[in-house]
Amino acid sequence: MNQHRISDPNDEQEIAATDADRRGADRYRTVWRIAKVIRNGDAGLWRVRNISDNGMMLAADVPIAVGERLEIALSDTVTLRGEVVWSNDGRCGVAFDKEVDVADVLKQLAAEQRATGYRQPRLPVHSQAQAVTDEGMGRIELVDLSQHGAGFLHDGHFEVGKELDLILAGGVKRRAIVRWSREGRGGLWLTQPLDRADLESIRRFEN
Repeated sequence: MNQHRISDPNDEQEIAATDADRRGADRYRTVWRIAKVIRNGDAGLWRVRNISDNGMMLAADVPIAVGERLEIALSDTVTLRGEVVWSNDGRCGVAFDKEVDVADVLKQLAAEQRATGYRQPRLPVHSQAQAVTDEGMGRIELVDLSQHGAGFLHDGHFEVGKELDLILAGGVKRRAIVRWSREGRGGLWLTQPLDRADLESIRRFEN
C-alpha cells in the first residue's frame, strides 16, 4: 500500500468523505472517521485518515508494529481485516485481506449513520470503576466504553436520570447521567466526552 499522506483536519466528525483521485493507483477517499481496532488482545478507537479498495491509513499514538494483524470495525456491521505494512509518526498503512468496493462501503456507512438508533463505536472492557453519587461512593463493573458513554453492570440502585461522578481506572473522572437501566445493566451518558486519545487502548482501563 502506498504511503498516501493527508493533512489533519480541525474537525474530526464521524463522516466527511471526498474523492481524492490518484493517477495509476487505487480509488482513494479521504475519510474522517473513528474506527474500533482490535489487535492481539487489545482494542482501541483510532482515526481513519483515508481508505481505498485495497487498504487504509490509520492514526493513533500507541505503538504500531509492521506485520500486526488488525480487525477494523467501521460500524457494528462493517468490519475489515488486514495487516500493517508500514508504520511511522503515529500513522500506519493497512493492506486489506480482500479487496473492497470503497464507494459501496462509504455509502453503507453513511446510511447507517443516518438511521435511527445509530451509535458510535464502543470498546469492550472488563473494568471496575467508582460511581460517586449524593448517597456515597460505590463500585460498578464497566462492560463497554465510548467517547460519550459507558455500559455497566449494577445491583439495581441506579435509576434512570441519576447523576454521578464516574472515576475510571487511572483516575480519569467524568460527570455522567444514567441513560437507561434494566435487569442489572445500565448505560451512562458522559456530559463531557472522554478524550479519543484516552481510548486508543483499553489496557489503561483494565484493573
